[in-house]
Amino acid sequence: MRIVITGGAGFLGSHLCDRLLGMGHHVLCLDNLITGSVDNISHLMGHERFRFVKHDVTEYIFIGEPIDAVMHFASPASPRDYLEFPIQTLKVGALGTHKTLGLARAKRCRFLLASTSETYGDPLVNPQPETYWGNVNPIGLRGVYDEAKRFAEAMVMAYHRYHGIDTRIVRIFNTYGPRMRPHDGRVVSNFITQALRGEPLTVYGTGEQTRSFCYVDDEIEGIVRLLFAAGSEEIHHPVNIGNPQEVKVIEIARRIIELTQSGSPVVHKKLPEDDPKVRRPDIARAVGLLGWKPTVGLEEGLQRTVAHFRRSLGSPATLE
Repeated sequence: MRIVITGGAGFLGSHLCDRLLGMGHHVLCLDNLITGSVDNISHLMGHERFRFVKHDVTEYIFIGEPIDAVMHFASPASPRDYLEFPIQTLKVGALGTHKTLGLARAKRCRFLLASTSETYGDPLVNPQPETYWGNVNPIGLRGVYDEAKRFAEAMVMAYHRYHGIDTRIVRIFNTYGPRMRPHDGRVVSNFITQALRGEPLTVYGTGEQTRSFCYVDDEIEGIVRLLFAAGSEEIHHPVNIGNPQEVKVIEIARRIIELTQSGSPVVHKKLPEDDPKVRRPDIARAVGLLGWKPTVGLEEGLQRTVAHFRRSLGSPATLE
């Protein structure tokens, strides 16, 4: 198959490029590089079935050759990024989704939207099933990301219902692993970077708020299964892909300090506006439709991620 991946030079997008090329497919990666990096795909340059084009997908997309699938992963996705780029986040969720859906319609091909658990906002239901409509502040600081993705989901369903496009929506929960950027505003990457550098680990609020962390290999497996799945009308509705193991943020900080053998203290700062108190996916739909569930445990995943950050940060030998 010939597959277009927008945001393909980002954390998840680059792993997706690797996986699909490994399966024998052709990949066209589009990215404007405001949060992605060529470093994530440098090992793919020169691959006979891979092509990278620097392009802002909020602008018109022209591709001459036939395409079998469009996977729309372009978007700032960490709190630091979408707070720094609020307008770009809204534009890629709205205009970018419109342009990529238009491409899928013109090519008569399958479309998959990378949505997010942030569509649930600060949930009043735990765990969160896909049928839960969420508790989102549309005018809060985080609203630029939450509402961009909620609008994107609405547009995808409209294109499916009105134009008959074969669409999929994956709601991605907290994912971690190699190629995360240091200090990108995500819990795991921030904590590991701070621990390896001997800096205080910054915990917002008491740290009693929970998250569920899915290792990147598991996340990509679920996304790929969703892309290629066949079945009933239900396959066109959102599917949670994440790890249902719920962990307190303060516990993650402690585990990372132990794994890195760091002497870093934990410091507490004010909880950001609309920060979710709980986050845990109900994955019954993914299990039923895709036969998917995560297989990499938190301890193993953190060990792999710490090893990656040691290499990328050039940590001192004493921390090896």
